[in-house]
Amino acid sequence: MRKIPDNRAWWLVLPVLLLVAFSALVPLMTVVNYSVQDIFGPGNAYYVGTEWFRDVLRDERLQASLLRQFGFSAAVLAIEIPLGIGIALMMPKGGIRASLCLILLAIPLLIPWNVVGTIWQIFARGDIGLFGWGLNELGLSYNYTGDPVDAWLTVLLMDVWHWTPLVALLCYSGLRAIPEAFYQAAEIDRASRWAVFRYIQLPRLKNVLVIAVLLRFMDSFMIYTEPFVLTGGGPGSSTTFLSQTLTTMAVGQFDLGRAAAFSLVYFLIVLLVSWLFFTAITHMDKER
Repeated sequence: MRKIPDNRAWWLVLPVLLLVAFSALVPLMTVVNYSVQDIFGPGNAYYVGTEWFRDVLRDERLQASLLRQFGFSAAVLAIEIPLGIGIALMMPKGGIRASLCLILLAIPLLIPWNVVGTIWQIFARGDIGLFGWGLNELGLSYNYTGDPVDAWLTVLLMDVWHWTPLVALLCYSGLRAIPEAFYQAAEIDRASRWAVFRYIQLPRLKNVLVIAVLLRFMDSFMIYTEPFVLTGGGPGSSTTFLSQTLTTMAVGQFDLGRAAAFSLVYFLIVLLVSWLFFTAITHMDKER
């Protein structure tokens, strides 16, 4: 006889799903409502249709912020994913040393984002900061408050320091889940370390890397607090990313209609790129 699936467990999850859906849909519908209106004050709004969306897509300032954001996110993924894998491979497999490494890796993740920006604001100063003073002593003429390239690289380095431990911890958990029999078979076959990594460890890390790539892309694409505290978006607009541009538009200029349209475009970009990442990675796995 065909066994009927027991779906009673869904009734336990249903209240949480309804609560999450309600808390997500209500703000989203509010933003959608604002995006098609020109708001002058409470009870004083006029329907403008898709005018704000056309303005947002044609705004050169927003286009520049978008390109700057994509460049930053691409650099974050290109550095943090390989670096996190390398750190995980070098960590001890067990014992007190592994526990100590895990604790040290977790420390940057426990620091609040605004505190991270403050730490690097002091650390990168050329007069009292160890990092900035050291670079200037080497003759590199480093000044993140006046040089756009130095500011952008400092924000990138700060993000690498803050979030690479997350990638390393995810990869370490994936490596520890690989059965020891695989390594024993590789040792019998006299496989090199590169062969073990390519044919055993990397394929087994696929699901973990999907999570790491998606988390790091979404978080880096929505970065706000750290660069705002460190550089304030400057010098000029070199470190003004999409989130800060949106905040300035909504809070600083109180242009709620345009900001709502911009936030929806922002949301769709994050959703689309994340879907492309996930589809590409899973498609590569199916081909193998």
